[in-house]
Amino acid sequence: MRFPGFLSSAVTVILFVGCFMAVPEVVTAKHGGGVTRHYKFSIRMKNITRLCRSKSIVTVNGKFPGPRVVAREGDRLVVKVVNHVPNNISIHWHGIKQLRSGWADGPAYITQCPIQTGQSYVYNFTITGQRGTLFWHAHFSWMRATVYGPLIILPRRNESYPFIKPYKEVPILFGEWFNADTEAVINQSLQTGAGPNVSDAYTLNGLPGPLYNCSGKDTYKLKVKPGKTYLLRLINAALNDELFFSIANHSVTVVEADATYVKPFVTDTLVIAPGQTTNVLLKTKSPAPDAAFYMLARPYFTGMGTIDNTTVAGILKYENPKNLENAPLFKPSLPAINATNVVANFSNMFKSLATNKFPINVPQKVDKRFFFTVGLGTNPCPKNQTCQGPNGTKFAASMNNISFALPTTALLQSYFFSKNGVFTADFPDSPLHPFNYTGTPPNNTHVINGTTKVEVLPFNASVEVIMQDTSILGAESHPLHLHGYNFYVVGQGFGNFDPKNDPSKFNLVDPVERNTIGVPSGGWVAIRFQADNPGVWLMHCHFDVHLSWGLRMAWIVLDGKLPNQKLPPPPSDLPKC
Repeated sequence: MRFPGFLSSAVTVILFVGCFMAVPEVVTAKHGGGVTRHYKFSIRMKNITRLCRSKSIVTVNGKFPGPRVVAREGDRLVVKVVNHVPNNISIHWHGIKQLRSGWADGPAYITQCPIQTGQSYVYNFTITGQRGTLFWHAHFSWMRATVYGPLIILPRRNESYPFIKPYKEVPILFGEWFNADTEAVINQSLQTGAGPNVSDAYTLNGLPGPLYNCSGKDTYKLKVKPGKTYLLRLINAALNDELFFSIANHSVTVVEADATYVKPFVTDTLVIAPGQTTNVLLKTKSPAPDAAFYMLARPYFTGMGTIDNTTVAGILKYENPKNLENAPLFKPSLPAINATNVVANFSNMFKSLATNKFPINVPQKVDKRFFFTVGLGTNPCPKNQTCQGPNGTKFAASMNNISFALPTTALLQSYFFSKNGVFTADFPDSPLHPFNYTGTPPNNTHVINGTTKVEVLPFNASVEVIMQDTSILGAESHPLHLHGYNFYVVGQGFGNFDPKNDPSKFNLVDPVERNTIGVPSGGWVAIRFQADNPGVWLMHCHFDVHLSWGLRMAWIVLDGKLPNQKLPPPPSDLPKC
């Protein structure tokens, strides 16, 4: 992570190869072409040692990273979460569209109150029209630092991938390790107004690797056979960092992003923002080389603060009949930490597959247009307190200068039961005070906070959102995640968005479909989606420090006219606040 006065982007890599289940999976009767799969998540403390330091962390079923959840497109997942730790918690199924199942989405105080100590909640949802790699993670405070795991959605039975069948599939998770208690880290930051302390290491499948002190034994090793094709399911579960990732002397073919197939392209360096997933095909060499190869990841960052500028390493090792113990170990070269052009070029290579079997449905006409600025600002320091943010203030983050404050009652419950006073439907469609967003910043850096403002959308409205980075406290990338929907990335660029000229360059033919996109540092991104899923849906920065500082907003999508267009009532075991 980095010092936030200027959030940066880093990428964490965790390689996950075990076939761990949450519990021995229970499969019940078939329904509608799929089956029901039951899992149990037991939230427990577990002593874990990394970097020669042991600490007690929050885990699912005692695993770090957490257990793998596997299903097929069309399956129903029923996951019982039981909280045995002192902390409140909720679980978000990142990237699952949750069609009419918003009660299972998971963000605390948005679709549910958190699960308190000794309580449980059953997440119940069906996977519709999705296949690929996603992940699950805690969605309360900074619990996501240790509570996360892969969510693998296989194609329906007798369906194949639109690419060569891999010899083996390997989930790979990127993460961060803090020697300190992460809850203490963010609480101190919120109290002092300063940027939180940075992580002590990045991890590959929970292991920091040999480039950190006292970590040689905690190295992820991927053993491969020569002449085979491996599907690597890359997941960035890091709290606060975008990452460059590369394997020495090997290139990969990108075939999927955020559980949607893309037009394949070859690259030797990947960029993955927090919350994003990318599937790649790795074709191993034949015959087996007399060497081993580092897999390295380190951050991409353009801000002005402190960052964990370290490198996590795993090792790609071939099965070799020569059994060489002292084989050379090659390192890849990674881009400079602030290589924004590399990031932009990589992002522009993503296009939807857009075939008859896997069509796209990007809105060609727009009913509702929004222009959102995203970035950092400040809050005044409270009286009789010393603050450590810019010029004695506290760091804050906002969209359209609104720093979103979470309510004490879940928004979805308030909306469903028509309770007044919890939120107001007046989130601004555009900045209240326009300025040169990527030029000289305004003198007043204070944000508006303390009010839960939401945006209300009619059912099935076609929506376009322009998200514009600001340079108020330094330009940087912001990975924005939309709950309940995928969206199409129809355009992006640097500088200020030009409403007259930029829309003519939008890609409405084969834009990539994602659930998380990085707003370019010093630039903008345009997304479109169809608001056909009723409920309350959070949109927020997937840097957890920016999220903690208020870089989030919520959409209320109204019910449609037909029964299958309405949000059903909440389950009886929905957690109480």
